[in-house]
Amino acid sequence: MNPTRATGVSRRKLLSHTAGGAAALTIGGVLYADADQIPANTADIPAIRNGHIKQTVCRWCYGKVPLDELCAAAARFGFKGIDLVEPADFPTLKKYNLVGTTVKTHSIPKGLNRKENWDECLGKIREGIETASAQGSPNVICFSGNRAGMHDDEGMKNCAEALKQVVGMAEQKKVTVIMELLNSKIDHHDYMCDHSAWGVALVNMVGSEHFKLLYDIYHMQIMEGDVIRTIRQHKDAFAHYHTGGVPGRHEIDETQELYYPAVIKAIVATGYTGWLGQEFVPAREPLASLAQGGRICDV
Repeated sequence: MNPTRATGVSRRKLLSHTAGGAAALTIGGVLYADADQIPANTADIPAIRNGHIKQTVCRWCYGKVPLDELCAAAARFGFKGIDLVEPADFPTLKKYNLVGTTVKTHSIPKGLNRKENWDECLGKIREGIETASAQGSPNVICFSGNRAGMHDDEGMKNCAEALKQVVGMAEQKKVTVIMELLNSKIDHHDYMCDHSAWGVALVNMVGSEHFKLLYDIYHMQIMEGDVIRTIRQHKDAFAHYHTGGVPGRHEIDETQELYYPAVIKAIVATGYTGWLGQEFVPAREPLASLAQGGRICDV
């Protein structure tokens, strides 16, 4: 692995790459032409320096890391938020001046496509909107639910009818309700909102700037590929993005098939001003991988 991609890499290891003035190194966006210029503690260099896209960290991917420790590391690396949070998380986030970028609501398989789920799901979405508004969070998440034999057209109509019952509240509270695009091939079998075209059609049916999609790059690479063209074509329907290495949903470096710098540059080029959530599950040391992911996407 490139030594500039990890956090806390030893100075000795870095110096070995510049011995005799053989090569310059770029660490955290800073070019060091001479080995003597490299700081003694490279862990003090923020992973994210350019800031062309605001990066946030999905809490569930770091479930073994205490929230306080995760927030401290995220803030040190240059992340600005923690994604997929609950009300109890906000005091810790505020301690580190981090935004809770998406508030959790109802479950994935039991979603808005079935009317018998509406009381529970809409109730949790309303609670999420209240929490997001009070805490300064931009988004609350929702899900279509699984098909369970239902036709996609019927599911879309039911989802639209349900969302129209809460989108006025979201508009008033200046919060965006986002439905996540998930793959039904590997991780979420039978999930209905599993293609961009279906999700974009639902956005158009609801017809509010406060209902859009969470475009998960990992999930949509599995289901349909063509990621950059889709981002360019449907940019107005996407209010949030997630990362993840394909296959496996691990680190987003050279160990997987997507080239994330190009994908993130395409997102930035659309004029996007929202959040990019790192949602890969680390297969190596978690915080080192988080810093690495931040650097990769700091285009």
